[in-house]
Amino acid sequence: MASTTPVSSADVIALAKRHLIGNYTRYPVCLVRGEGSWVWDAEGRRYLDFFPGWGCGLLGHCPPKVVQAVQEQVATLIHVPNTWYTEPQAALGQAIGERSGFDGRSFFCNSGTEATEAAIKLARLNGKPQGKYKIVTMTNGFHGRTMGALSATAQPKYHAGVEPMLPGFLYAPYGDLDAVSKLIDNETAAILLEPIQGEGGINLPPDGYLVGLRQLCDERGLLLIFDEVQAGMGRTGKWFGHQHWPVAPDIFTLAKAMAGGVAMGGLVATPTVAEKLKPGTHAATFGGNPLAARAALATIETIEEEGLLARAEQIGERFRTRFQQIQQKCPLITEIRVKGTMIGVQLSVEGAPVVQQCLERGLLINCTHATVLRLLPAVNLADDQIDDGCSVIEDVLLHLGS
Repeated sequence: MASTTPVSSADVIALAKRHLIGNYTRYPVCLVRGEGSWVWDAEGRRYLDFFPGWGCGLLGHCPPKVVQAVQEQVATLIHVPNTWYTEPQAALGQAIGERSGFDGRSFFCNSGTEATEAAIKLARLNGKPQGKYKIVTMTNGFHGRTMGALSATAQPKYHAGVEPMLPGFLYAPYGDLDAVSKLIDNETAAILLEPIQGEGGINLPPDGYLVGLRQLCDERGLLLIFDEVQAGMGRTGKWFGHQHWPVAPDIFTLAKAMAGGVAMGGLVATPTVAEKLKPGTHAATFGGNPLAARAALATIETIEEEGLLARAEQIGERFRTRFQQIQQKCPLITEIRVKGTMIGVQLSVEGAPVVQQCLERGLLINCTHATVLRLLPAVNLADDQIDDGCSVIEDVLLHLGS
């Protein structure tokens, strides 16, 4: 049982090292409390969090409406299997379907990788009558760590040691329409990609790329699948990242920010595609349980009541301006990529020391692909918090290696 007496970070670290599998690289800090974009460690030190919950904390830590919804629901009905109907799940399906733009039908699960697995299976179920099963994905994409999702992830470093991958996945450079076209044959069922690559470094699609993929799919009879695990649920200033471009997918996936920090994932598909997921073809025991569904509904309610879609875009532009100002003083920054609260700062040097020094100064950020500082801040982050955090990053970059 968890201790009710105060603990130190050292105590918790020692306990974890003895009893937990060491598959995570962890910082030597035990976090015990969060509120908004702040978190506190066991020693009472406060940190400004520009990467809350690895992107799950869209509304920051412990958003009030989500907390209230979970508290009410946990005392009413926590979990029942999906052989029964529940009002929160049905209401969430309606809310997401209405915001999808194509009356989407939802399947709920617990994580992004589960959502990817469901998308792969649904693509194959739709392609099976024509003998289609192959899926084209993009280099530097990331779709999860289960074997199907991992096979869809075109990054050899994640495949190392667990080969062979599932057959049927082909990889094209992100942004290269011609390369995708050349990989399509009579056995291709779908194209799967993140419209905005997250783990790959906050990579934005070139002009015409997503529209071109839609045209390819229409011409060749394929499904277009968007992985919105990072970009979805309002993070970019639209409900779903692909809505920044005039293109609609046949399927898209969600997770991370979906339920305000509570574990949840989902798949949304057009009605004609979704109907292939018949009873017995797929399931998730905990998927769409009343607790998670209520949290997701509270997340949507908060975003709309507080105008956070517009705020996400404002935050992105403030970060862009600040980093452009820093770039004028610091040649280590070579590129700035922003879409709402998806922010990537390309460096000419390794980013890990920057992350470590920011941590020491009370700021939490992330580095991906070795040289990209990745920020996924809350969409209700305050202007003074943006400025304070950027000042820390500026100071660290200007004095890096000194």
